[in-house]
Amino acid sequence: MEPSTDPADHEPSSDTTRIAATASRPFALMAGWLARLDPGTHRRIKGLRLVTAYGLASALGTLQDVTHGLPRNASVGLLAANFALWASVAEARSTRPESSRDLALLCVAAALGAAMYICLAHSLLVFGHAGPELVLVSGAFLVGYLKRFGVTGGGLGSQIYIGQLLAYGANLVPADLTAVAIAGAIAMLASIVPRLLSGPAERPAVVAALSPGPEPVPGRPSPEFVMGLQAACGALVVVALNAWLNLAESVWAITACTYVVAGSATGTVQRVRRRIIGTLIGVPLGLICLPVAEHVPLLIWLAAALAMIVYSMALPERYDVACGAFAFTLVVTLAVNGIHSIPFLAARAWETLIGGALGLVAAMVIFPLRVRER
Repeated sequence: MEPSTDPADHEPSSDTTRIAATASRPFALMAGWLARLDPGTHRRIKGLRLVTAYGLASALGTLQDVTHGLPRNASVGLLAANFALWASVAEARSTRPESSRDLALLCVAAALGAAMYICLAHSLLVFGHAGPELVLVSGAFLVGYLKRFGVTGGGLGSQIYIGQLLAYGANLVPADLTAVAIAGAIAMLASIVPRLLSGPAERPAVVAALSPGPEPVPGRPSPEFVMGLQAACGALVVVALNAWLNLAESVWAITACTYVVAGSATGTVQRVRRRIIGTLIGVPLGLICLPVAEHVPLLIWLAAALAMIVYSMALPERYDVACGAFAFTLVVTLAVNGIHSIPFLAARAWETLIGGALGLVAAMVIFPLRVRER
């Protein structure tokens, strides 16, 4: 029997073609969205660097030779991973030597922030359970004030606050100062090595939250001082609310208040709106994944890594997408680590609303900043 010579017998049917096109459409849409978000793929490379730095620091920090002899078995891996991650986010240099220098400084700043908390928190217990949070008010101020020293200064202020935040969350004490120093050294190595490997494949983009303020106006305080004051005042109100109402996780509100403050009142309004929108999308998506986090944690870690890559891609220009990606990452990683309380995880959303609203009020009331027209 001879094979058929009719071309129609060897062509896929229209139904098969239609099914294949339908199946590939979501991937095409996703590829198009990624291309619009990151046209030259440069930010995706930085996103991979963030994930690599986090994983490398976490792995090094859990080695028995590193943790042996530490008095409280503090989570060196967790501290080092977060130091390295956020240092990589804040760094925005175009050459390897400059990037390596800034990454080292940023990791030192994070360790310094943790040490500041350790040294000051105990004395503030006289103000009750919310007393140690007063240390975070100083960090919130530095996030804005140090922007006067350029992008690196803004990154240093942010790292000091993040170090304080991590020390607060881990309830570190003076006996953990050695662990903090080791975590800082590991973070330097873990963040610098991926940057050396990525080389010229990256094109740095300045994170808006760390960029300097507008031009100073004669007779008024410097814009960076005002931004720091606005963030600190909002954070102080959150501390007072926590002392009164005992909020679920007040540091989320403090963080939102700190990072929504921009170089103008209009910019703050935009950042508040975008942060709230992103968080209100990211948190529910994370809550939907709770069953997966409990039974297939490896899959959730992969999803969290992808979300952080999206975070890095979106942060310079799409703050709403970045906030949604990070809110998702936070919720699912907390779930993987054993926190499955839906009211607690959902508090990320409503405490972001509180912090954003307080940051907005502070920007409107306390020396409101305006961008001068040229």
